[in-house]
Amino acid sequence: SKLTNLGHLEMTWRSRVHFHPLLVRILHKSRLKYYGKPGKKMDMPYQAYFEVADGSGMMSMVLWNSLCPKWYHSMKVGTVLLLAKYAIKSSYPFKTHPTPGDSQMKRFATIEICLNVRDPPTEISIIPEEMVKPEWGLPEVKYRFMTRSELDDLPHNHSCDVIGLVTFVGRAERARKREHSEDFWLYRWAHAIDGTSDQPFILELFATSQPDVFERIHPMTYLVCTQMRVMTENPSRTVYLTTSNESQIFIKGWHKGQPYTKDAKVKNFIQWMESQSEADQIKKTVIGGYYPFPRPPDSFLKY
Repeated sequence: SKLTNLGHLEMTWRSRVHFHPLLVRILHKSRLKYYGKPGKKMDMPYQAYFEVADGSGMMSMVLWNSLCPKWYHSMKVGTVLLLAKYAIKSSYPFKTHPTPGDSQMKRFATIEICLNVRDPPTEISIIPEEMVKPEWGLPEVKYRFMTRSELDDLPHNHSCDVIGLVTFVGRAERARKREHSEDFWLYRWAHAIDGTSDQPFILELFATSQPDVFERIHPMTYLVCTQMRVMTENPSRTVYLTTSNESQIFIKGWHKGQPYTKDAKVKNFIQWMESQSEADQIKKTVIGGYYPFPRPPDSFLKY
């Protein structure tokens, strides 16, 4: 069938009701959002954002309601989609935006693709990677991996990806989303090392839409965290990383086939790990317990 592209959609969407099919690759994926409220009768009030791209640029795509439980876990970063009978509308102005791995890629920010179960009923097809043809011109997924030695030079709120060997993982803790709210965020602290510094990555890992991974983080696993935000804790200037709305977390058992396995810094980390003694590293690992961060001063006088 005749295809269109994202650039052409942005120029013509106001003058059309029906759109030609789209062939795009998923570059970023948000956590699953539940927007149900008491008194509102909706069967499945779910929503998830994706950033998808073709040869012309990148655009947001929104998966709505009952399509979320059906498709969310199948739509991974790197997945190629063929979309038909989708809707186009003006972008929601207050959504978060991931930092693209390719800074040269054009972003179409005025409109977004909506995938609905009706009005119109979207047709979604996943194209297996082995069937994807180079002539389609779909961009590869690119990352912004940073080593621990580079981290201290990054500005506050900078976005990056990291890989490391877990040396500490704390218990799951809860924090109120808002004061006096009955909704909580679930998170845990972790440390990971990559051999480039004496200091570990300090990671504040919120439970994203990957509960199976979040619950199984343990010492001695290779941990990959994408779209992490750099946070500088004043006045100590301690740097740590926290998850964003588009963060993805991977541990052993989930790495196979992920696009980041081709990244040079990931390969360098694997080489460093192969030179290490597993018995020596195990002696340095810790699990569980309360992790006070930022650490309190040594004495009451300093406090």
